[in-house]
Amino acid sequence: MNYGAKEVLKGINLEVHKGEIIGYIGTNGAGKSTTIKIILGIVEGWRGEVKVLGQDIKKDTIEYKRKIGYVPEVAEIYDNLTAREYLTFIGSLYGLKYEVADEKAERLMMVFGIKDAYQSRINSYSKGMKQKVLLIASMLHNPDILFLDEPLSGLDANSVMIVKEILSTLAKQGKTIFYSSHIMDVVERISNRIILINDGQIAADGSFKQLKERSKEGSLEQIFNQITGFSEYEALAKQFVSIVEE
Repeated sequence: MNYGAKEVLKGINLEVHKGEIIGYIGTNGAGKSTTIKIILGIVEGWRGEVKVLGQDIKKDTIEYKRKIGYVPEVAEIYDNLTAREYLTFIGSLYGLKYEVADEKAERLMMVFGIKDAYQSRINSYSKGMKQKVLLIASMLHNPDILFLDEPLSGLDANSVMIVKEILSTLAKQGKTIFYSSHIMDVVERISNRIILINDGQIAADGSFKQLKERSKEGSLEQIFNQITGFSEYEALAKQFVSIVEE
């Protein structure tokens, strides 16, 4: 995939299976979000073949999307709507009847502790509350595959624990979760397979244990820094602080 003269993805080849939680990590500009947007059918102009649930997405442009859910990194949410209006609208796009979507959405809002705001306009919500609405919208129709791009952004500690347990439960039920984040310790804990993309190519692919054996490093953050060749973070941090203190 190219954006103008810049080659963003340089021939990525991967196969994802049912029940996997894929931690998809990389530096800014490495191609993580572009990969997800290609699979979702949001961007065009890419070269190659993408199959989702066995279907070539160039031929099946709509049907496969009924079976996937998506939480984007930067949310474009209709915040002049109430959560009820927004979630029932999203449910209708996926073929849910209004009554079914309404009942499920209200119960899911209750689980997240924000039921009282169900009929309030989303523009009155905090960042964390909006993120919860996005998570509900992505799962309301019980998708087979979830694409999550920084899904924990703005959530409090208790909600993070709930979401991590939700993802683990869904994976055990055979759902596939494609999880992209910069928060390495979370990726390390929830993923059973980690794919590291660097400069538009897959630089590592395996379980945390396999990546650790390969790099001889302790944490995923250390493994990431070694594979991507980024070792200047301590010096840069000291330089930043010294400038602040001038």
